[in-house]
Amino acid sequence: MKNTLAVLLASVAPLVCAAANPFFAMDTGTRDATHKTPAEQVALVKELGFAGVGPIYHGPDDLQQWYAALDQRELKMFALYLNLNLDTGVTPELKAAVAALKGHDTFAWVFITTKKFKPSATDGDDVAIAALRELADCAAASGVKIALYPHTNQYAQRVEDCVRLIEKVGRKNLGVTFNLCHWLKVDGKDLAATLKCAAPHLFCVTVSGADSDGTDWKKLIQPLDAGTYDVLPLLRILKEQKYAGPVGLQHFGIKGEVAVNLKHSMDGWKKLQERLAAEKN
Repeated sequence: MKNTLAVLLASVAPLVCAAANPFFAMDTGTRDATHKTPAEQVALVKELGFAGVGPIYHGPDDLQQWYAALDQRELKMFALYLNLNLDTGVTPELKAAVAALKGHDTFAWVFITTKKFKPSATDGDDVAIAALRELADCAAASGVKIALYPHTNQYAQRVEDCVRLIEKVGRKNLGVTFNLCHWLKVDGKDLAATLKCAAPHLFCVTVSGADSDGTDWKKLIQPLDAGTYDVLPLLRILKEQKYAGPVGLQHFGIKGEVAVNLKHSMDGWKKLQERLAAEKN
């Protein structure tokens, strides 16, 4: 594996180019049989040129392992993926997880689940608004921001669902994420309109390679140098909107060695940046 990684790194170096947005790897694509621990995953993303990670929350001990590994490699945890279940409300465990982000410039990446209300419905808004106000106030006390994560088949599955809730909640530390794969899955019709809706509240963006006509995750989540969907228009609109926040890499469900997959996506990211920089302002 070390020899394989050395070859990959040698091919990455000549492609390095400056990017306006920090590019980080979600841990959906950093873990495999040879990269199990936070330290092993952080070492890999560092060597491949990523700015940091965005892991799923697995408890306080795991979180501290991530921070220790990131500090050692001088990388950043951009987001921590957390579940707000409307049926149980804001639990002490959720509040503790958010409070643990204090001082790290990590935002809470919150997806909203429920069995009581249907996806993209509005009848659960009163419950959601109360819970989000409570969570946002808890986060604000620790200097933490919350980025809602629109997720297929969950209560807030569209950017527009999240923005509706954000505007009703009325907290400055509450924003939204644009997830390319979920947008393609749920909507996929008017990218400019969705990004315009998100723009005043946009805290984060996630990307992946995808097929334009894809309907399942295998087609909608690929390495960034694969697929028929051109990600450049997304980056162009973000540049026009002067979005300077982070961009995360989604690799959920991609098979094979994570080092190889991540290298392909890093190549794709750099080529996209080169194409964007070549365009006339």
